[in-house]
Amino acid sequence: MSHHPRFIPSRRDLLRMAALAPALALPSLLTARGAAAAQNAGWFRFTLGDAEVTIVSDGNLETPAGLLGVNADPEEVKAFLKSRFLDPEVNYAHTNHVIVRLGDRVVLTDVGSGHKFQASAGKLLTNMETAGIDPADVTDVALTHAHPDHVWGSMDDFDEPRIPSAVHHIGAAERDWWMKDDRFDTVPEGMQAFVAGAQNALRPLEEIDMIATVASGAEIAPGMTMVDTPGHTFGHMSLAVESAGRKMLVIGDALNHGYVSVERPDWVFGFDLDGAQAVNTRKRLLDMAATEEMVVVGYHFPFPGVGHIVREGAAYRFVPALWRWSDPA
Repeated sequence: MSHHPRFIPSRRDLLRMAALAPALALPSLLTARGAAAAQNAGWFRFTLGDAEVTIVSDGNLETPAGLLGVNADPEEVKAFLKSRFLDPEVNYAHTNHVIVRLGDRVVLTDVGSGHKFQASAGKLLTNMETAGIDPADVTDVALTHAHPDHVWGSMDDFDEPRIPSAVHHIGAAERDWWMKDDRFDTVPEGMQAFVAGAQNALRPLEEIDMIATVASGAEIAPGMTMVDTPGHTFGHMSLAVESAGRKMLVIGDALNHGYVSVERPDWVFGFDLDGAQAVNTRKRLLDMAATEEMVVVGYHFPFPGVGHIVREGAAYRFVPALWRWSDPA
């Protein structure tokens, strides 16, 4: 285990995260806020080789900004965020789900939190419908890890799978860690809700034989491979996609923040279960993405979370992809 400090949320912390009020909204005068809900972007589509890729939002989450660097000087974290015109108190995080359509396979990354975590999330199925994607058409789900915003949305209010026809692929190490019989009793009190939620999300899928455990390098569909990216959780995995010579890496929470994780990879995120391992994974991913000129998609990066990693001396920077509007039909 890492010796980095690790944030263990108490029940009060969890309730606070779920109920952060509008009073904590971003203060910047340049914060992009639509006057009407219709302005909020819900999906974004592009091509990667022969693959059609759609980014679909599940909404947003708000957590204390201090969690972005629990091993750093809090004032340095605040100064970093302010210098990038971000709120130094509240981390406003997007939730970018990737749907890849290639041949006869449709692969979704993660299933969101449904209506079980924060009220600002739970918009995945609505935005899929707006994007013209039927959940019943999804053939495979790649689960990066079992945190609330990634798996709690597996089942609907009637205990039916929200992605009804898909095999849900999860790393064997990730599944085994969360589903261990005594896991609830062996974690700190603040993590017990996470364990219970993960088990409540995964167990029903197992009971109807919709879960498949995989090892690193497993190809879950042609051109789509699960790869180990541990640290944020012990069995965290990312999805590598390749088509017609183009490469994309769907990184889940291995890089948690579009600026902090890229420019300060040594800073440990409060929910990283193994801080030292998470840091090593971030550095490895940044080097690989920059060297191979891969498209990257960050789950919590600014919507739609798509872009590239570039080197700047010994450091890195995330360069967002240019949004292009489609020509009128």
